[in-house]
Amino acid sequence: MNRRTLPLAALAILVSTGCATTYEDAASEVGSATIVDRNGNTVGTANLYSQAGEVTVSVSLSGLSEGMHAVHLHTTGDCSAGDFTSAGGHLNPMGNQHGSLNPQGAHLGDLPNAEISSSGSGTVSAVLDGPDETVLSQIFDADGTAVVVHEGPDDYRSDPAGAAGSRIACGVVSPG
Repeated sequence: MNRRTLPLAALAILVSTGCATTYEDAASEVGSATIVDRNGNTVGTANLYSQAGEVTVSVSLSGLSEGMHAVHLHTTGDCSAGDFTSAGGHLNPMGNQHGSLNPQGAHLGDLPNAEISSSGSGTVSAVLDGPDETVLSQIFDADGTAVVVHEGPDDYRSDPAGAAGSRIACGVVSPG
């Protein structure tokens, strides 16, 4: 997998205490999204941080069904359609195939799966591939970017979307 994940213990502390992690204290927040389900209920947040020339996305989710759920950055910052198809496909400015296990992948928007516990909560965090100015220009382009949560896990190889099932939640990324 090309993505580097932050230690889950640090993210668990962040979620359980509401305090910023050491990484977040040192990094600059450059974007965020409030993630809502199909009923308009807030089910999570996504934060983008920049530090040392890299962009990290951290997603915290709650109120979801237990199990693995795919989380992706999608090409259009629009969650207006009831099934969130208005967010378009995965953010893929380089024209790659999908998935970190695909020899021709991955999309910029391909993130690790979020493991949702029996309490309905979970987190995922990843460093996005590329220098921060390039990544941020692709995220904050003219039509924006959305964070989309799917009903099932991403298999990390099936093109174009990882066989992750329907879109169950969405949030538009805003600069911050």
